[in-house]
Amino acid sequence: MTSPEKYPQLDVIAVGAHPDDVEIACGGTLAKLAKQSYSIGIIDLTDGEPTPLSPGPEARLAEAKQAAEMLGAAVRVTLELPNRRLFDSFEARVLLAKEFRKYRPKIVIGFGDKTPLASPDHWQAMQITDAAVFYSRLTKWDEHFDNLPVHAIQAQLYFRLAFEPEVLGGYPSHFTVDISETLEQKIAAVRCYQTQFPPGKAHVFDRIRGAAMLAGAAANFAAGETFVSTRPLGSLDLVKTVLPRLQAT
Repeated sequence: MTSPEKYPQLDVIAVGAHPDDVEIACGGTLAKLAKQSYSIGIIDLTDGEPTPLSPGPEARLAEAKQAAEMLGAAVRVTLELPNRRLFDSFEARVLLAKEFRKYRPKIVIGFGDKTPLASPDHWQAMQITDAAVFYSRLTKWDEHFDNLPVHAIQAQLYFRLAFEPEVLGGYPSHFTVDISETLEQKIAAVRCYQTQFPPGKAHVFDRIRGAAMLAGAAANFAAGETFVSTRPLGSLDLVKTVLPRLQAT
């Protein structure tokens, strides 16, 4: 059986369809987790190319590397699935599940809904991620996963892009992470993608900041990122769950 020991075990992996998805959706949270000494990773299902202003995949991958460093990510992996033609398939599911088996995350975060007027790859990424979380723990299928040991992911969360509706419908547990101290770090990570956000698209950064401020205000934070838990969330301390600021005093 192939040993995953040469790969660092991660606390959290965030999955995007393209480089910059994760930064826009939950970059502030990932930066905060890194500051809290959690080990985080990012997996991009595609290299995001071609795009109108990028000279090629090498430029986009260099931007992604810089952005990951900006957020404090320990690992960034780009899978060789096709941009613009990303589809949920057995092969794509297995490819991602192998990464989960290698890096053994406790939590996986990814897309939670369609993104109308934006890339249809996002919806496909959600379905691939959902399946890969399940495939990661399946026994008696070693031949499909390079004989990597099974790994059971403890929790799965959905994010939303900063440009999408504030909440995702039909799920039991929305919650907001305080990113007041990492909002500028998030925006700096998005700015790493100069091929995607040239000066003519500077308004994007205002939208990202505004969305974070709106999400944060609803939870009494200066800035926030909202997530969905795929299962109802529990609490060991009602007061600290409802009044999280008490933990900082």
